[in-house]
Amino acid sequence: MERRQKKQVLLFYCEEAEDLARKVAAHSDLVQLQSINWRSFDDGFPNLFIKNAHDIRGQHVAFLASFSSTSVIFEQLSVIYALPMLFAASFTVVLPFFPTGSFERIEEEGDVATAFTLARMLSNTPISRGGPTSLVIYDIHALQERFYFNDTILPVFETGIPLLKQRLQQLPKSDKMMELGKRFHKLLDHFPMVICNKVREGDKRIVRIKEGDPAGCHVVIVDDLVQSGGTLIECQKVLAAHGAAKVSAYVTHGVFPKRSWERFVHKNEESEKAFAHFGITDSCPSTVKAIASKAPFEVLSLAGSIADALQI
Repeated sequence: MERRQKKQVLLFYCEEAEDLARKVAAHSDLVQLQSINWRSFDDGFPNLFIKNAHDIRGQHVAFLASFSSTSVIFEQLSVIYALPMLFAASFTVVLPFFPTGSFERIEEEGDVATAFTLARMLSNTPISRGGPTSLVIYDIHALQERFYFNDTILPVFETGIPLLKQRLQQLPKSDKMMELGKRFHKLLDHFPMVICNKVREGDKRIVRIKEGDPAGCHVVIVDDLVQSGGTLIECQKVLAAHGAAKVSAYVTHGVFPKRSWERFVHKNEESEKAFAHFGITDSCPSTVKAIASKAPFEVLSLAGSIADALQI
């Protein structure tokens, strides 16, 4: 079978994702960084300029986005809509974190599923010369959100779990590892598993162990994202009470609104015992900058995985 030829990709990026974009380019000689002037008019609306627009014609083009707040979505969507119309041979949007993914359900009349709203906005991306846009997302909160996108865009769901598996292999061989979670158990099936249940009693969040015995083990709590971190803290307490030797955490998306990451920083002996390691990826650039050099946090970069995804 003839090997598929690798493609050269022109990678544009938003300001917030510049560090990650440079890591992607450093990882692959097939990625060439491009630039955009991100300016604003006096009234606050974007004044954008895509540099070297004529060079885009006939090229494979990608855009690395970061929808970290509602204030930046409009300007990035403006660029996303413009790039494929410059006669690109193909167009890929890399949105590592799909921010409204946890708002995908309607539990009572009046609820607004904003995951569907954002999916519709991205689905309106113009078709390039090569066909529909590819949209790369990592560990979306609910897999059924694939069906929120229409046929003019092709969602590609990737995962950050291989980064966790590589990191686990670097931990001491003496650590008896267990994984706490259920969503990613098929990707981590060579580790024994603990499953916890979360129930609410009034305003309280109660966490109980449903399956497995953590006694004497280094338990790694695995999830797609963390917000306030309350559930992780309750899980750690329950695991420690049941004899876990160590507790660590890995989430693909460290959202941490209102600096909630501060709850996990090692400040004294007690906090150091809580979480031995806390791994996140660089899908949320503002968090990466905030937790730099702060134990127990470790950043596992998606750069290599993104470089590979651009070849799909």
